[in-house]
Amino acid sequence: MAEKKSIMDQVRRGVVHTPPRLMLYGVHGIGKSTIAADAPNAIFIPTEDGADEIDVPKMPKVASTDEVLVQLRALYKEAHDFQTVVIDSADWLEDFIHLDLKASYTEKELSYGKDSVRAAEKMNEVLTALNHLREQRGMSCILIAHCEVKRFDSPMSEPYDRYQPKLQSRMGSLIQEWSDAVLFTTYDVAVKREEAGGFKEHRRGIATGLRKVFTEERPAFHAKNRYRMPVEIDIRENEPHPFAQIGKHIPYFAAQLAAE
Repeated sequence: MAEKKSIMDQVRRGVVHTPPRLMLYGVHGIGKSTIAADAPNAIFIPTEDGADEIDVPKMPKVASTDEVLVQLRALYKEAHDFQTVVIDSADWLEDFIHLDLKASYTEKELSYGKDSVRAAEKMNEVLTALNHLREQRGMSCILIAHCEVKRFDSPMSEPYDRYQPKLQSRMGSLIQEWSDAVLFTTYDVAVKREEAGGFKEHRRGIATGLRKVFTEERPAFHAKNRYRMPVEIDIRENEPHPFAQIGKHIPYFAAQLAAE
């Protein structure tokens, strides 16, 4: 019988580049699905129609949380060569979760905030399944989400508005903690000032043709990363490989891109 190794014998040293877990969120029509579709050998689990016009492998469109879990189990058990799984989108998945809860529990059982607790538990099942794909099948994971502008009550200043993922508070916190990087993308806008007579002026927003991906928290939006990424990443209009502009700053993806 082989001698069991001690915990100290299992200590690892050095850097280990594991498949990343990303949440990519941003303003409507910015091209979140297009960016994710350019990730290494991606396959989509569509909860909405966002990727219909994109030439990328897609699972059948799902209409419930259980269908998402069935497709994740298929990716775990069945033979394939996909390297990245994309759920498009997390906020539509959240809607499915709440519909599933209403069908399974009474209104009383979901009262006093218990609905958000149960919803987070269900989302955690999905995140756990994604972790299994990451750890056992070596797949990277991307969750796409829409955004909304909400009031942020800062303990250090007066309240202010900021962009954040379009998710309920408990759900959003769960996914953001799970993610290795939360990336916010929006259009780059220049403000042009024009005199309007007297002391008045008009201000107009002018698109520069760039999409900005932000990787660190700022008062205007939530973002984070566990890598050494630049604060801002530019993606030009009609960029043929938009995800590569992000992936080259993440060691695991950089190695995959170099091998292509």
